[in-house]
Amino acid sequence: MNQLLLTAASAALCVLVGACSFGSKQEQPQAIEAEWSAVNLPVDSVGQYYVQTLALSGNLKDVKALGFNQFARIMEPVDSRDTLVELVPGYYELRSPRFAAAAQGDTVKVALKVKGAIRSICYGIDGVHAIYADGSVGKANMRYADMLASRDNYATADLDRMPDAEEIFLFNRKIGNTPKTNPYSVVPSFKNVAFTGDTVTVDFGRIDFKADESMGEKFKMTVDTFGVSVVAAPRQFARLKARLQHNFGTGKVSLPAAVVEDWPDLEYRGLMIDVARNYQKPEEMKRVLDLMAVYGFNHLHFHLTDDEAWRLEISGLPELTQVGSRRGYGKGMDKDFLPQIFAGDGNPESAEGTANGFLSRQDFKDIIRYADSLGIAVIPEIESPGHGRAAIMAMNKRAENLADSSWIICDPRDSSVYTSAQSFHDNIMNPAMEGTYKLMDIVISDIMAMYEEAGVQLPAIHIGGDEVPRNAWSGSPAVHELMKREGLADERAVHAYFVSRVADIMARKGVKLSGWQEIALRHSPDYNKTVAPQTYSVNCWSTLPSQGQGGVIADIANTGFPMVLSNVNHFYLDMTYNYHPMERGLSWGGTVDEFDALNGYASRLCPYPQANLKGIQAQVFAETIRSPQGLEIMLLPKMLGVAERAWNTDSTYTHGEFHSVVLADMPKWEQADYAYHLRQPGVKIADGKIHFNSPYPGAKLYYTLDGTMPGKHSPCADGNTVDAPQRPFTVKAILVEGPYTSACTVAYAD
Repeated sequence: MNQLLLTAASAALCVLVGACSFGSKQEQPQAIEAEWSAVNLPVDSVGQYYVQTLALSGNLKDVKALGFNQFARIMEPVDSRDTLVELVPGYYELRSPRFAAAAQGDTVKVALKVKGAIRSICYGIDGVHAIYADGSVGKANMRYADMLASRDNYATADLDRMPDAEEIFLFNRKIGNTPKTNPYSVVPSFKNVAFTGDTVTVDFGRIDFKADESMGEKFKMTVDTFGVSVVAAPRQFARLKARLQHNFGTGKVSLPAAVVEDWPDLEYRGLMIDVARNYQKPEEMKRVLDLMAVYGFNHLHFHLTDDEAWRLEISGLPELTQVGSRRGYGKGMDKDFLPQIFAGDGNPESAEGTANGFLSRQDFKDIIRYADSLGIAVIPEIESPGHGRAAIMAMNKRAENLADSSWIICDPRDSSVYTSAQSFHDNIMNPAMEGTYKLMDIVISDIMAMYEEAGVQLPAIHIGGDEVPRNAWSGSPAVHELMKREGLADERAVHAYFVSRVADIMARKGVKLSGWQEIALRHSPDYNKTVAPQTYSVNCWSTLPSQGQGGVIADIANTGFPMVLSNVNHFYLDMTYNYHPMERGLSWGGTVDEFDALNGYASRLCPYPQANLKGIQAQVFAETIRSPQGLEIMLLPKMLGVAERAWNTDSTYTHGEFHSVVLADMPKWEQADYAYHLRQPGVKIADGKIHFNSPYPGAKLYYTLDGTMPGKHSPCADGNTVDAPQRPFTVKAILVEGPYTSACTVAYAD
């Protein structure tokens, strides 16, 4: 098991960035050392600020500048000798004459005053690398100071989002006392289990499958003295085998004789994986598909392109991956690769980490074949017209290489001023440029060809269609000409024009489209009549109300578009498990843990009988993911809650019962080398005692009372209660289960 990234807490403590240089640059000096720390400042007349500091040491005299990533922030150096330049949103270049003046062994501290508050390790600095005079880059060993050393490191005077230790204690007690008494309790839960006799010993390594094409996704399993027999449609055999053997093993097991009948309530049970923002290799995607099969998912929504990268090889358009799959030092406007975003080592050739990489056509065909063998359909996503910066940069390079401006997908005369949801100002494809449709036509055709070559049915191509910012084309003469020519009243109509043209391309080729909610939201009746029948699925992610109406889901329920509930507050698995400052994940949509996912009932999220409700989908966007283990931690155990709700739309398990099934699955994940998330220990201080508890029987609980971080060297609370010292004191506690460590619970006795 990889020990570098075992939990969200330990992941943030140490990030190693590999040595690199590219081109024919000279060999660079030994790596520098960098330690990041931050502290919130009192609110002044202007607002909230924090100061973050990089303590730098090593051979700094040859360093011209430092590059680093951070979610886009307004910030400035505290020392007037230092200068900071934003290369692109989220990527910065820091310069200081103090670097060259530093002697070997000196430490240079660079402080930056940042607007806002620091509340999570994910909003700190990442991807630090040295930049030398010749333009080459070099290694930086990055460390993070202890964010829990002081409340000021993660809280402000009016807001402390650290999970409350006593509330954790009460929740652990609530879910921790429900044993799994029914051997047929699994996720997703079976619809009907009829016990037919005494306990029998059977072998799930020898399941007798009997084909019945009429069953669809329904199956009937009989467990009796003759063994295990399953009647199902042949396409379901592989996924059912994986699911049953995960739950009951591959050898002999004793179970009550029973007849199990089961079927999913929803036809579409999806999981979206983003490999654009941070890349995952084919072998990891196959591990994800294995998990999907075990938990009854049948659609992989494969997010392959975005502003930050293009990850799929397309025949005839090599620039898409030559430019779009590599990230490194520079603005990326005049280079053969994109600027570094989220993390990296400044080197577009580096094979370390998640910045660089793409799926070859053969890789992609292997993945869709593997998915198909498990009964899982793959919907590739090509983001358009928004989230298109990687494609725009690649097509600019292609136009330059071929001296052919017809490949350009943005208007060179465009003076539009806008900011996208991810803070970009140049990331929207232009619907008035014919190059945009030439690109989409070629990409759609080659994706179709890959499915045909793989012998796999293509369900749909997802075109994105989301988050086009206001005024994206307001300064485009080409769009103004288009609006006049086509009688388009506003930019919403321009967006609809783009979707309609792409839908027409796909209709002529015989493939359906999918998209985010914007492709189905508040368009004209004529548009809906034309596009809805061509649409395979619409992902509804927002729960925000629309003016004078019931909200996004209510609006789309009236259009006839096939709806897939993808709500951020239940099904965005990239949201942080909780607001602990050391938990990885974003929090713009709140927090999502396995119980939030379990509570995502379709009847509550979409209480509209007229809706064309197709299914439920979980999303894992990758802004904060830095490794395969980081992806798996976001999936496990959250995806079990999604699996239960997508298969069974009505109430099934209580929280305690559900947790007991999660406990039963944890050893199976560990045996298969999957990383997973641990909940925190509870702490309650009362009557001169400190009470601890854990949601995991057998997990080790380590604690300290002096404010230091606990570890395996610390006292172990085997008895669950210890005497409290004289106040004030601070309790810190962690759980250790096998190779995994929870985030640290903090309780202050002031």
